[in-house]
Order: sequence, then C-alpha cells, then structure tokens
Amino acid sequence: MTSLQVEKDQSGNAAAADGEGYHRGLGARQIQMIAIGGAIGTGLFLGAGKAISKAGPSLILAYAVAGLVIFFIMRALGELLMYRPVSGSFSEYAREFIGPFAGFVTGWTYWLFWVVTGITEVTAAATYMTYWWNIPQWISALAFTIILYGANLISVKLFGELEFWFSMVKVTAIIGMILICAGILTLGFSDAGDTASVTHLWADGGFFPKGIGGTLMTLQIVMFAFLAVELVGVTAGESKDPEKTLPKAINTVPWRIAVFYVGALIMILSVVPWTEFQPGVSPFVAAFEKMGLGIGAAIVNFVVLTAALSSCNSGMYSTGRMLRDLALNGQGPKLFTRLTASGTPLIGTTFSAALMLVGVWINYQWPGEAFEKVVSFATISGMWAWIMILVCHIRYRVKAERGELPASSFKAPGAPWTSAFALCFIGMVIMMMALDEGARVSLYGAPVWGVILGVAYQVLKGRASRDETVRS
Repeated sequence: MTSLQVEKDQSGNAAAADGEGYHRGLGARQIQMIAIGGAIGTGLFLGAGKAISKAGPSLILAYAVAGLVIFFIMRALGELLMYRPVSGSFSEYAREFIGPFAGFVTGWTYWLFWVVTGITEVTAAATYMTYWWNIPQWISALAFTIILYGANLISVKLFGELEFWFSMVKVTAIIGMILICAGILTLGFSDAGDTASVTHLWADGGFFPKGIGGTLMTLQIVMFAFLAVELVGVTAGESKDPEKTLPKAINTVPWRIAVFYVGALIMILSVVPWTEFQPGVSPFVAAFEKMGLGIGAAIVNFVVLTAALSSCNSGMYSTGRMLRDLALNGQGPKLFTRLTASGTPLIGTTFSAALMLVGVWINYQWPGEAFEKVVSFATISGMWAWIMILVCHIRYRVKAERGELPASSFKAPGAPWTSAFALCFIGMVIMMMALDEGARVSLYGAPVWGVILGVAYQVLKGRASRDETVRS
C-alpha cells in the first residue's frame, strides 16, 4: 500500500487518512516523557534483579550493547515516521513495504504484546504491594486492572498529562538513586558507606563472574527492559507537531540508556556487591535496604509501583489504537473503528482490558512465578515489531535511493547497515531464548500464534471476496 492509498475512504479496505478521527492533543513535553517513561518499567525495576544474579556486573555491558541496538531501531523508526507519520505505525509500514498479510500479523502481534505486557506490569505491581501488605497478589492485580481501564476512558490530552507525571516520578527517582549512591561512594555515609567501592564491579569473581555465556543468557531480560521505547510511533497520529516532537524524543534514546540503565546499575553495583541481589526482588529496593535506609526502600517501592502502573496504562492506550488501525484496514472487526467524542477508541480498549484480566488468574494460580511466565511471551511478540521496523526501513531506503519514494527528513545514520546489524542482534537474542528453558515456552507459542493468524487472515480474505462479489 502506498502513501496515496492510505488516503482512501475507510469504506474500502484501506486505512483512513493519517491521524483521521484522532485529536492531536499530545504536546512536545508529553511526547518526550512518554518516550522516556516507556523505557523505564518492570524490566529495569524488577527484571534486573534476576539478570544481576545471572550475569553479575557484566549486565552493565549487556545493557550498553543492547541500548546501542535499540538506538539503531529507533532511528530506523524515526526515518519511517518522518516519511509518513501514522498512528498505525508498524503495521502500516508492514502493509506498504511487505504486504497486507505482514501488516495483519504485525498489528495483531503488537496488540498481543501490549496485552501480555499489561499482564506483566500488573503482576509486577501486585508483587510490589506485598512489600507493605500481605494480601493475595490476584486481588491487587484485579484492582489495578480496573483502575487503569477507568483511566483510559479519558481524552488523549489527559492521558498524556498523566503519563507525563508518571514518567517524571520515575525519572526523578532514578536520578535521586544515582546521586545518593554517588554520595555514599564519595562521602561514605549510611550502613554501606564503609564497604561501598567501585571495585565491587570486578572483585567478586571478576566482571564476568558467570562467563560470557551467562551474560548472553540475560539478553532476553535486557531486551524486555527496552520494550515500549517504540511507543512513540503509536502516538504519531495524536502528536501536535510530529515532525518536530518525534525526532527530539528519539534522539534522547542514547542518554536515556546511559543514565537510567548503565549509570544506575554502575552506582548500585558499586555500593552493594552483586552477590547480594536476588531474583524477584527489585535491585533498587534491595539496595536501599542494604544501605540501612528503610524509608528510602519504601519510597523506591512506591516509585517502581508507579512505573509498573504507568507502563500498563500505556499498554491500554496502544492496544485500542492498534485494533482501530486493523479495523480501518479491514483486518479486524469494524466496531473497533468507533471513537468517542473525545477521540478515544473505547471498544478496542475495553476488549483489551478484558483480556488483561487473564493476569488476575495467573496471579491466582502462580503468585510466585507469574512474572517470569509472562516475560518471555512479551519479549518475543514485542521483538516482532522491531523486526518489522527494521525490514521496512531497509526496503524504504532502497526505494528512496531509487527515487521511487520521497526521502525522509530524519535519516538514520549508517543505514541500512545499522538496521541489518540490529536484525542480526535480535536473531542472536532469539537463539539465546531457545537455549533458555524458562524462555523457550514463548518460542513454542509463536508458531501456534502464527497458525491462528494465518487461519484468521484467510477467513477475513474469503469474507471480503464474498462481499465484493455481492456488491458487483
């Protein structure tokens, strides 16, 4: 599908005009904080605990290398967005540069990613609640799902404002943690002051205490932490000035990763030896407890609770938009095209929130294993969007260089080689997942999901052909 075809009426099975029906209520500061906050969530605050126990200090290097790959992916997405900013984003580009079926698979898979991520985040939030109260995780998960669903019945402008302040809390907390750790290292206050030292980064078994293999096996956890940075692509149809706000947001990726991931881990692992961190426990909360700053641990636990709820809130936002894009292209039920007066895809959001209630059941059945069980599903479905971004970007570059398509105003440096490198890196991560018994279940599920999508697509295609025959 070309950019001209996108302007077709939705009565034909093509997407509506870019941003049609949505309210452009997201300003520059909101887009910036959504982009920053999208990368700061459960993967860093909770998942890093397990990753530290598996890789030790070398996890810092894993985050740095993976962060570079994420930057390549985001610059590829940025070039596509400046070529044509659309709310459907990844699935729209897949339709144009690969084919209708690719768009269908990408749209539904990205929707699945956010549904599963919503389950993951609400699971993490329920885990954090046990820090204060000994209540069943499923009760907290149910309450949070209902509350966040209610929050998504508001206008996009208010959604953006809420996400701005959610993200501000997360950013402030991490910067505060870094400053406190820096103070402990230089001034020696708190219970950890006498033992805090950067030598912890290599003293306990070296920088690679579990070997290079141990570091590689954490890559799926590391990549999961970065999932959602591409959310800025979904906001394209509701941004006030996408040509200016989106490139600025994307260009913040390097320093975001340097400060919030690499910087924070260097500080934490310098103050507290990596051997003292345990899977399933937030390293931020554990670090404050080791320092003897009990109130600090409670504050950080509140912050990470906010981070999880913020990410789940973003998930509910994106699922409704993705379902509407699919419906506008005749690849989903038409009822998902409906918008409220405030421009909210209410039916799609409601449908997605209802499925997120599966997380309540998971927390009821396996309260101690819920997070790990859903992380691998979220990782593989989220990475599919990255793969499509990179493939579409490479194909776009070829056509643009031939003069078949207009050049983007925001070219990715080093492309298309950087996109090819990122594809190879993602392939390596998938191979590592195949070797990990806990993560392998997602690879078993991927073919099943592919078969379901293949059958559904043929059914929709057959129905469209019959409708066309009746009309003629």
